[in-house]
Amino acid sequence: MTAEQPLLFHLTDAGIAWLTLNRPHVLNAMNMAVRDSLWDALSAIVLDDDIRVVVFRGAGDRAFSAGADISEFGTAPSYVASRRARHERDIWGALTRTTKPLVASIHGVAYGAGCELALFCDLRIAAEDARFALPEVALGYIPSAGGTQTLPRNIPPGVARELVYTGDPIDARRALALGLVSRVVPRERLAAETLAVARALAEQPPAALRATKEAMQRAYELPLDAGLRAERAVAGRLAGR
Repeated sequence: MTAEQPLLFHLTDAGIAWLTLNRPHVLNAMNMAVRDSLWDALSAIVLDDDIRVVVFRGAGDRAFSAGADISEFGTAPSYVASRRARHERDIWGALTRTTKPLVASIHGVAYGAGCELALFCDLRIAAEDARFALPEVALGYIPSAGGTQTLPRNIPPGVARELVYTGDPIDARRALALGLVSRVVPRERLAAETLAVARALAEQPPAALRATKEAMQRAYELPLDAGLRAERAVAGRLAGR
């Protein structure tokens, strides 16, 4: 893996796109170059029908991602310019609009925006050494890459509040017990387990998988009766009715 590219993109014959955060010397912290590369990759993925599944992972042995690169804080030409750049390239919104299954393959540190990136994924597979935390409050900020919204949608809201308020990290086993990850495997099996899951998803009928993801996403937005109507509408569209 070359240090020059902040994000590596690899597409397999099975239709699996591997996106690797490639800044291991800073625990794959996300700077503007990473954000821009993620935006470009996600924009291409939406348009490429050959891509059936997207997998996010981190380079090196120590981290999925330690979160935002704080060395860039305050380096934008102005606060307005910084906010404009974030809104014009809203990778978090792009993740919510991606209809293809997203898988996070997590080892080591998954803190801050790294944890939040994983939370936008449909499935999260963790190595036994994975650690999760949202430490922004202790830094005088909030988890603003979706953490205040996605965490309580994935684990009990009361526990989510505790983790966000305190910033305390949790290990992979507690993450599994809370439902934050779907499975935990030994570190040496992480790549093989992720590949097996991605292949299984890639073999599903893509239109049905996209429709299922759309229907399930509506569960976050609607009361049950309205969600059931939305599910019927999606199913009818898939069946051509």
